[in-house]
Amino acid sequence: MAVKAGIITQARMTSTRLPGKVLKEVRGVPLLKYHIDRLSWSQLPVVVATTINREDDPIVQMCQHLKVPYFRGSEQDVLGRFYGAAEQEKLDIIVRVTSDCPLIDGHLISKAVQDFKSKNSENIYLSNCLKRSFPRGMDFEVFSFADLKTAFHEADKAFQREHVTPFINQNVTGMIKQVDFTSDDDYSSWRLTVDEESDFALIKKMIEDFRCDEMTFDQLKVVLKTHPELKLINAHIEQKKL
Repeated sequence: MAVKAGIITQARMTSTRLPGKVLKEVRGVPLLKYHIDRLSWSQLPVVVATTINREDDPIVQMCQHLKVPYFRGSEQDVLGRFYGAAEQEKLDIIVRVTSDCPLIDGHLISKAVQDFKSKNSENIYLSNCLKRSFPRGMDFEVFSFADLKTAFHEADKAFQREHVTPFINQNVTGMIKQVDFTSDDDYSSWRLTVDEESDFALIKKMIEDFRCDEMTFDQLKVVLKTHPELKLINAHIEQKKL
């Protein structure tokens, strides 16, 4: 039986810093659609993990309109949401992303999944998040359904369930091998995620003025290096800690 890999992206409307950010529009298109479209470059199926809250009904309506699968679960137990989504879609390999990354590059995810498969082991955690060289906004984590299932049943701390992967990437079972997916240079100071208004201002400018929604990460790098003033728009923001 073929191994099925897929992407699960978490999305909700009740973000603390910028409520409703995933459906904020640029050029009349919600950020969540840019996000999903770019994930599709990976050629992997995508499922949206959202909550049972009424506030997230618009996310479900958008998924239905786009014919994108979705799973609804607890707002606090995001690990449970991921497990439910992975079980629903019968995934063997899970790529975890978050929907506040409208310029994420699905080609990078495709390469990461191939790297993961080449290790030929369930007990692998591969990501570009722990040893960071990619910008925030290009984040992904890859792990097996078997390890997600163990985490779902055994993780008993609130932060392990809210943030999905600490039980796995902190190797609580003592069986996980960490693999770092790194870029050719250090771009970790760049912010292409949307957490505050100035983040949105940067993404809006990049899409409206440069059509960055159509660019690969390598092409985005050229824009940001050629126009260093762009990075100053949100350079003051301090990333939230776990």
